[in-house]
Amino acid sequence: MPLHPEIARFLATLPPPPEGPLDPVAMRAAEEAHVPPVEERLPLRAVEDLTAHTASGDVPVRVYTPTAADSHGLLVYFHGGAFFLGSLETHDHVARSLAEETGLKVVSVGYRRAPEAAFPAGLDDCYAVTRWVAEQGESLGWDGTALALAGDSSGGTFVAAVAARAHDEGFDRITHQVLYYPSLDLDFDEDRYASLRENAVGYGLETAGLKPFNAFYLDSGADPADPLVSPVKRKDLSGLPPALVVTAEFDPMRDEGELYGRRLREAKVAATVSRYEGAGHGFVQHFSWIPEYHRVFTETRDFLTRR
Repeated sequence: MPLHPEIARFLATLPPPPEGPLDPVAMRAAEEAHVPPVEERLPLRAVEDLTAHTASGDVPVRVYTPTAADSHGLLVYFHGGAFFLGSLETHDHVARSLAEETGLKVVSVGYRRAPEAAFPAGLDDCYAVTRWVAEQGESLGWDGTALALAGDSSGGTFVAAVAARAHDEGFDRITHQVLYYPSLDLDFDEDRYASLRENAVGYGLETAGLKPFNAFYLDSGADPADPLVSPVKRKDLSGLPPALVVTAEFDPMRDEGELYGRRLREAKVAATVSRYEGAGHGFVQHFSWIPEYHRVFTETRDFLTRR
């Protein structure tokens, strides 16, 4: 099907990308400027900013409690943004929708970003907070059931990497992993995936922009050959938690996500790959108000409660 008309209409209003090197500080400021005030956000039972005291240091987290129940399952959320953009604020609405639709208490992680923090600082923060959440389960009101991970784009990279690292270190508390249009192969070889060619231009995120957008992360020491940087390169995917991999029809990174899902299934991991037709990269963050895309949250709920 064609690109969704609401998405196409929005993309047509965007100015051309600025010439010259990317300015992370200016881009973050521009992104934060579009965050709605608190009073206009989806109301929940409670939203609380905390500091997770972890082996990686003090990491800011935002905890979203959906209901007045005494305990909940937990979902640890890693925002996207090419490892240098995104924040607790820019993805606050995603975390709120996840909490409301899944009924889980969501812990959103304000991990350190490139270029100021070199690899593996952000990954270390995400992994350490996941361990911290399990250790602090009683104080967080964990009911002992789900301890899920979810992330969009580069946040999906961290989901896959944290799940793999947890497996390798014998931390077996993670019950599910949810990856929204993840970035899983950071060498950006256009010959490797047809979607890098088919969706190269005209759908928001463009193939030519992948290298400069990810350069802050790669230049900080992240090696694309490292499976913790490019999780699709991990040789053995067996033993990982069940996965929901959500892809978008018009995303240049569509095929690497779908390949990862297939490889998980080949490794006997229960994995569901769900492609959203008419959507492009970033639709969970930017276009989940469109009904057919908002169902990504109910699909996530159904996956997390599947027995």
